[in-house]
Amino acid sequence: MNVVESIRSRKSIRGYKDDPVPAAVLEELLTIASQAPSSRNFQPWKADVIAGEVLERIKEENVAQLSAGVWPHVEVLAEDPQKEAREPLFRQRQIAVAKQLFGAMRIARGDAWGRQEWMFKGFRFYDAPAVIILSAPDALSGPVMAFNVALFVQSLCLAAMDFQLGTCIAQQGVSYPEVIRRHTGIPESERIIIGISIGYPDPAFAANDVRTEREPLHAFARWHGFGEGSERRPR
Repeated sequence: MNVVESIRSRKSIRGYKDDPVPAAVLEELLTIASQAPSSRNFQPWKADVIAGEVLERIKEENVAQLSAGVWPHVEVLAEDPQKEAREPLFRQRQIAVAKQLFGAMRIARGDAWGRQEWMFKGFRFYDAPAVIILSAPDALSGPVMAFNVALFVQSLCLAAMDFQLGTCIAQQGVSYPEVIRRHTGIPESERIIIGISIGYPDPAFAANDVRTEREPLHAFARWHGFGEGSERRPR
């Protein structure tokens, strides 16, 4: 699969087969992803690869924390974490994908148990057989750190498709950093940024068929200096 095909076809996978992902495959993926662009060549990313009993314990403790009413507290947040959700357009898009997912999984609006179970699944990294947690030195400024790690994550997730692997990039699983640190030893000098669920997609899992809509080119691209006005795309 070439890179353009990967970009066009990649989607979040939220249901996985039980088959383990070989360590050798994950090692190769990380090596490939390490070629990602890096601002000033900082290469700040650290990757903790987790599977087996360690992953199961993290999943269990995440759900226990959530069930006990402990508020999620990820380590990479905007000053106002609810600001994005209050923006009407962003909120509209968020609601749209939630409707798609709940519709695919046949979770009705009033199905409190079904919605709770879906939320638990997110905090269990969607029950993937392996997880990669990305962190970076806390000494870096937030934007530099996040930008560099995001490039690494994108590269890894696209490369994964060449190995018939699916991924889901989400913060839910790293919402309790103390749980992650307890089982991985990630030092306090690093900030835990994101988790990537990774495994072989389960074709029978309905939510895996969901594809989110993307805005058309004219809605986000502005053109300048092409001779026919800044709003015209080049021919």
